[in-house]
Amino acid sequence: NKSHIVIGMKYMQLGSSDLKVSIACLGTMTWGVQNNESEAFEQLDYAVKQGGINFIDTAELYPVPSTAETMGRTEEYIGRWLAREGPEMRKKIVLTSKVSGYSTMRKY
Repeated sequence: NKSHIVIGMKYMQLGSSDLKVSIACLGTMTWGVQNNESEAFEQLDYAVKQGGINFIDTAELYPVPSTAETMGRTEEYIGRWLAREGPEMRKKIVLTSKVSGYSTMRKY
């Protein structure tokens, strides 16, 4: 979506898809432990609206270190930010995730 391209940010095609992603990706693994929701929203606002980042990374076990109480909190923050921003913003964002899978070390 060219209406979201910021001068200075470079974008590249993601693999063989038709997606164009910023060469910088916003990592989110500290949101929910080291950073609260308000700080996450500030970082998203700055990175996306001023920096031109359209590529956001998360995972179901974030934030790190993961606990039963905090697991998934990062994704909740991103979801609430996207809900606040509306469907047009969601169309501009390439949201990536990964799954850690089962671990005998984690009891939750």
